[in-house]
Amino acid sequence: MKYSLNFLNNFFNTQIYYMFTHQNRTEQSMKSDLTLNIDHDSEIPKYQQIVNAINDNISKDVISIGYTLPSVNTICKEYKLSRDTVFKAYSILKDDGVIEAVPNKGYYVASKTKKVLLVLDTFKAYKEVLYHSFTNNLPDTIITDIQFHHYNIDNFKTIINNSIGKYYKYVVMGFDNETIPSILSKINNDKLLLIDWNINASKKSNCLFQDFGESFFNAISEGTAMFKKYKEIHFLYPSFTNHPIETVEYFKKFCEKNLFDFKIIANAKEFNIEKGVAYISISDRMLGLFLEQCREMEFEPGVDVGFLSYNETPMKKFIYKGITVVSTDFKEMGTKAAEFIMKEKSMQCLIPTKLTIRESL
Repeated sequence: MKYSLNFLNNFFNTQIYYMFTHQNRTEQSMKSDLTLNIDHDSEIPKYQQIVNAINDNISKDVISIGYTLPSVNTICKEYKLSRDTVFKAYSILKDDGVIEAVPNKGYYVASKTKKVLLVLDTFKAYKEVLYHSFTNNLPDTIITDIQFHHYNIDNFKTIINNSIGKYYKYVVMGFDNETIPSILSKINNDKLLLIDWNINASKKSNCLFQDFGESFFNAISEGTAMFKKYKEIHFLYPSFTNHPIETVEYFKKFCEKNLFDFKIIANAKEFNIEKGVAYISISDRMLGLFLEQCREMEFEPGVDVGFLSYNETPMKKFIYKGITVVSTDFKEMGTKAAEFIMKEKSMQCLIPTKLTIRESL
């Protein structure tokens, strides 16, 4: 006997439906029923509010796998919504794999997968460390979507506005722009974690950050004896960088306190290494130029010239004989961000900045 593909799919879904509903009937009777708080005056489309509400109920274990959702007609009548609105919401949930439909039976919860959004500035080597630490510390039931704003406020606004209500939680790396707090205000505070820089944070914000000022000062102070080998220290702060200017101010304080002669180089074209000078750079592009000039001039890093690089990457301990770095712990930042996703509690945490001395200084 031959069966059509549609018949087999319907048969399979029906068996799944009965298995889950029977298995969870006792458990569901002990829990609250699904509630949808529809705000008819909200800017969020009503279909998206339904999607958000069902996802939220699943994430909070109000409803579980196998739960039979109210029919389209029931929701229409109870919340005064059109059939198209409810059907669109259910279609989105079905496409996302959250629910399944059984012909003539209705819709049931098929998955407990949660989605989180990770927004980073750019994808550099040390951000890759953060990303992998973050995702490796999350269970398989949590899916991470990643997007990059590239320090463009229009990109940032589009990413956030298009994501509202679609994710369980949000982990966002912001930047220095006065409109960012108002853009982020559309996300519930308990669902949002700001990472890397606390410039956009308030006292009530969840924040996981590094300190670009005093912590940087304290870290490089541990290398004071190494810097005394050189006649001057030059800070490479190219105009194309988005690194906080606060670091430059604390570099000046460090030099003034220790009576070091120093210079700030903002124009990358003016960068020409000099014997007896130590360099601090927040740009890996400048590290490449430094090493190239050392080879051309036959200078030995750590002897003729010194170099300290901002932000640790997996490769810097292998470059040349090892590049000295001052850096926060991006692996720890990723681990703590994952902890925010997993636990229903607020977070305000400073990740320390440390100096790792290698041959380049």
